Amino acid sequence: MELKRNGSQPSAQGPAEYFTGTVRIDQLFRAPAPSRVSGGVVTFEPGSRSNWHTHPLGQTLIVTSGCGCVQSWGRPIKVIRPGDVIHCPAGEKHWHGAMPGTAMTHIAIQEELDGKAVDWLEKVTDDQYNAPREET
Repeated sequence: MELKRNGSQPSAQGPAEYFTGTVRIDQLFRAPAPSRVSGGVVTFEPGSRSNWHTHPLGQTLIVTSGCGCVQSWGRPIKVIRPGDVIHCPAGEKHWHGAMPGTAMTHIAIQEELDGKAVDWLEKVTDDQYNAPREET
């Protein structure tokens, strides 16, 4: 058994290559082989968002605070709130981030396939980000 104490791993800035705005990533775990799963806490400041991307084995997001949005390619933007759980299927092009005036934090859990957990794509444009949102 391994115990990782809260605060024992440094926070990282989300790289501008993959994110728009200020994003903080706190790695929670990377399970040792043969497991392929990892998880982290990602905090998006207001207006911040990921690039479009896919995951070879999918991703699960658990919103823990704030208000954000997610969108799959070709579908409407959905508003997400604390307690919401989002599953992004393998290979589905999507993005996620905070609302324009509110920060959002989620836990992200994904698995690696052949050593890769994400395929980063192009930035979400301001027009795409500011499109109408669907309250569900």
